Order: sequence, then structure tokens, then C-alpha cells
Amino acid sequence: MGYRYAVLGAGRQGVAAAYDLSRHGEAEEILLLDSDPDAASRGCEKVDRLAGLPVARPLSFDASDASALTRALAGVHAALSALPFPLNPPAARAAIEAGCCFNDLGGNTAVVQEELSLHEEALRKGVSIVPDCGLAPGLANLIAVAGMGRLERPRSVRIWCGGLPKTPLPPLGYKLVFNIAGLTNEYTGEAVVLREGRVARLPALSGEEMVEFAPPVGRCEAFLTSGGTSTCPWTFEGKLESFEYRTVRYPGHLAKIRALAELGFFQREAVNVSGMKVSPREVTHALLSARLDFPGEPDLVVLRVRVAGQERDRGMAIVIDLMEHPDPATGFSAMERCTAFPAAAVAWLQARGEVPPGARPQEISVPAGRLVEESRRRGLAVKETQDPGGR
Repeated sequence: MGYRYAVLGAGRQGVAAAYDLSRHGEAEEILLLDSDPDAASRGCEKVDRLAGLPVARPLSFDASDASALTRALAGVHAALSALPFPLNPPAARAAIEAGCCFNDLGGNTAVVQEELSLHEEALRKGVSIVPDCGLAPGLANLIAVAGMGRLERPRSVRIWCGGLPKTPLPPLGYKLVFNIAGLTNEYTGEAVVLREGRVARLPALSGEEMVEFAPPVGRCEAFLTSGGTSTCPWTFEGKLESFEYRTVRYPGHLAKIRALAELGFFQREAVNVSGMKVSPREVTHALLSARLDFPGEPDLVVLRVRVAGQERDRGMAIVIDLMEHPDPATGFSAMERCTAFPAAAVAWLQARGEVPPGARPQEISVPAGRLVEESRRRGLAVKETQDPGGR
């Protein structure tokens, strides 16, 4: 007998996660839930076709109906949420009520902290709640933790990550690789970092620098965005000197995004337009979703994590790189593979009881080395090098 899973959301990431669970999660059954029954059915058909067995079952659900979700999750070992991040706290509560472990793709630290406030309830039910389990935050942070474990005295962590088109595409040199609301969330608010051992908040879209990757990516710009560090600055305050995350884009992207932000296009508050109240951000979402889709263009993911510190009284840096492309055999994009597969691996570890009960940050609950190992088993090319004397 295997495990029963539920994946909330039959979009890009949800279907990829369900597929991964069918391949690597010892799945007996995978419920794929979505408000659109046709999307759930199409997702299950793809999962079953790729898996070669009937393991996925579609289920229509209303994310606002907590009691219905609790009933749907009864008897499920672990649920993975690929829902928009504002829906994750009520989904986590429904999972706890059902006695089901839960993780999500996250991306908004305030929402994550709301989920972590459910620790006592999760503990009483004996289930684990782990937010922010996608790529960044998610795999990137746990790679950093694994790197820290390779040094006697880790001192600093720097993470660079980006989902990009294989070649820059006008008008922003960018292709939309996940939900547009998640993108504008990253580009607004504050980036939480560690500086000189203390938590600091810096404006999103600041801290620009250049970084070089292997071909075909080459030289890129990188800048601070919100959400990428998740809870790590608080977890490692007083233990590390610094912990920072920067989003990677092709050169020229940042200037255009800053212009949009300064002109108010990311503003949530409604403005009056011909007597009607309109949210600039919602209009921006509608426009950018259509103009940045480029469905026929391949994407790629670049990730670099650099952990510096001391090893045998000498300076040492551990550098971990990942560059991923779409998988032609399954049709999953690089971003789907790098986001959904690590979250599915966490769900599997939760179902197996390898994640302790309670609502805890991923960096103190998920075994980091184990997740890196599982990522490699899923075909993600995580490569480590050492920089003796590196700072």
C-alpha cells in the first residue's frame, strides 16, 4: 500500500507536482483538486499517461469552502498547495483539521508567518505544515542549509536565482514562467536579509549587481526582491553574518520594471477611471499575462548558492549551481521541474514521517541533504564546487 496525496491547483505547478508524486512518491492515489473540473480532468489525464498507470483522480473544489476541503483531505497523508499564496493559510487549517500534512509553494513571507502560527494545532494533530517549498524560496534555501553543513563555521549565504527565456524576449527580456501575481509580489514590498548578523529590510528592486553564468545565459543583472529568503534571516540571526537573495534577469529588465513601479502600475489601491474604481495592479496583471506568455519559447532556470566561512581555520566557500531546461520527454518546463519537483519531494518526506509534526520553517524541519539528494534523483543537475580561501 502506498500513500494518498492531494494536490491543490491543477495549473502548471500542480500537474507537475502530481506527476512527480506518481513517479517518486510511492503514490496509491493522487487527488488533483481545482475549481475548474475540466482543468483537473486534463491534469489527471496527463499524469496517468506519463505515469503509465491510473493513479490521479480529479476533484472539483471551492477554495473558500474550508469544511468541504477538510472532507476532501480526509484520509490523505500529505497535501501540496499550488494555489495562489493568499489561499494557503485556510488550506493549511483545513489540512490540520483533516489530520493531513501540508506544504505549499509560498512566496509571501507574511503569509508564511501566518501559517507558522498554526504550530500548536498541527502539533496536537501530529501533522507537519511546511510553507515555502518551491524553488526560491524552497530548494534554494535548503541547498544553502546543506552548504552550511559542509563548513565548520559558515559565515555568509548568497543566493541568485531566476526563471528566464532561453534567449531575451521583448519587451522585458522575460517570459512569464509562473503566476503573474507571484511575480509582482516579488517586485514590491521589502526584501528581508541578514546584514552584520541582524535582520534588515531593504526595498525590493534595490541592490543591483552583475553576475556571470555559463552559456547560454551569460552575464545577467541581479537585484533584491521580496520573499526569496523566506524565514531564513530570522532563523539564522546571530548565527550567520549575512543571508541574501537576488533575482536574476537579463540586462535591461530591472530599469523597465523600476519605471513601471515608480509610475504606479503595481499599486493595489484602486484609482478612479471614468467614474470606475480600478486597481492598477490588476490591470497590469491582465496586460502582462497576455504579453509575456510566449507559449512556444523554452525557458530555463539558473540557481547559484554560495556559502562562505571557515574550514580547518582557512577560508572556504561552497558554491552550488543548477541550470535546468525543459524536459522534452514530459513537456514540463524548467520552472515546473525546479519548483514542483522539490515540493513534491517534501510531501513525500512528510508522508513518510521524516518531517517532524508542527508548523515549522523548512530550514529547520526538512532534512536539507536529503532534499538535495532527492532533487538529483529527479534529474535536477545540482553541482557543487569549492573555492578555497573564498569569502
